[in-house]
Amino acid sequence: MTPVTSIDRIAEREGQDATVRGWLYHKRSSGKIQFLLIRDGSGYLQAVLVQKEARPEIWEAAEAAGQESSLAVTGSIRKDDRAPGGYEMSVRDVEIVQSVSDYPISPKEHGPDFLLDHRHLWLRSKRQHALLRIRSDVEHACRQFFHGRGFVLIDSPILTPAACEGTSTLFETDYFGDKAFLSQSGQLYLEPACQAFGKVYCFGPTFRAEKSRTRRHLTEFWMIEPEVAWASLDDVMELAEDLIVHVVGQVLQARREELKALERDTAPLERVVKPFPRISYDEAADLLERKGTGFKRGDDLGAPDETAISEAFDRPVMIHRYPTAVKAFYMQPDPDRPDRALCVDMIAPEGYGELIGGSQRIHDLALLEQRLREHQLPEAAFRWYLDVRRYGSIPHGGFGMGIERLVSWIGGIHHLREAIPFPRTINRLYP
Repeated sequence: MTPVTSIDRIAEREGQDATVRGWLYHKRSSGKIQFLLIRDGSGYLQAVLVQKEARPEIWEAAEAAGQESSLAVTGSIRKDDRAPGGYEMSVRDVEIVQSVSDYPISPKEHGPDFLLDHRHLWLRSKRQHALLRIRSDVEHACRQFFHGRGFVLIDSPILTPAACEGTSTLFETDYFGDKAFLSQSGQLYLEPACQAFGKVYCFGPTFRAEKSRTRRHLTEFWMIEPEVAWASLDDVMELAEDLIVHVVGQVLQARREELKALERDTAPLERVVKPFPRISYDEAADLLERKGTGFKRGDDLGAPDETAISEAFDRPVMIHRYPTAVKAFYMQPDPDRPDRALCVDMIAPEGYGELIGGSQRIHDLALLEQRLREHQLPEAAFRWYLDVRRYGSIPHGGFGMGIERLVSWIGGIHHLREAIPFPRTINRLYP
């Protein structure tokens, strides 16, 4: 019996027979020869069927099969540098599992709404396939990075009683008569965990009810968040820098073909090496004023501001010490300038915006209670969180990194809705 082989291991069968199971990605005919491009999820293989060497029923079945027909092809494998993947199959047998004649996504141009309505099928295209393989490697590299440094994975809850990033972007739900919210971040649960384990991280979906239609926002996205006991702002920035260098390096090493399929210029990624430039919020404001962008000093940075700043640097830039008034309630104030928070945002090059946001956290009980009142947050919902400051409180810090922003930048794509398998936006809950 001919062994079944995945396409990514087809080289092992050079000069021998193999069976490949997959889908018909593309087909062309040259008179008495059919060239079948097969995909199986691991790669692409050109299978050549010659009419005079094939049984009539096999030739006719292959001829009738349309794009995305499921099939198994059997034949001998030979090296051919002109073929996709460098190998080709001389087909002896074709088994059509399901013949398709009306696949909705054709090689012609389709609008984004049509493609998103058919996202369950669009995933099969070469571009989306490349992006989601890169995403998979990004996630693997993140886990590899933290486990290699002794971090403990802590799974934070999705249903929470309180806000982390502001009450205006919460998805509310009924929880047996009480109010509950979909998590905006796992951070609040990582803070007590880091005082139990020292170095922790969580990785999961987060939700923001932002009525935003920009290319940088989703209502559901995935975030990886480390939290470290005894960490200062400088420690947080160094950890963030090391993470990005590691992840980009891993993707460059493992996914050159996928980046090529996306037509990604890898030169900006090759420049992602330490050290990253670090500038204060005030230095960023000075830069924006020199550019004449109309930025108002004291405001938070918007997307156009981040893009303008990124143009001055050839790699990610870290902007630290924003005004306390525009940042979250839990951020530690700078002891040398209390109107500034010990926080940092890492801005990607090429106009992709914020990759990472983090800070040193408030560890003083009285100050945290004061901040909750200033932000009009219910102290009862944060009683457990305040306990962390009652029993053995220490300086600590961490950050959050959105996976989709990072994948979008690495892949060089315009809209991050392509960087997640099934995007959720303000006007899309299907499929």
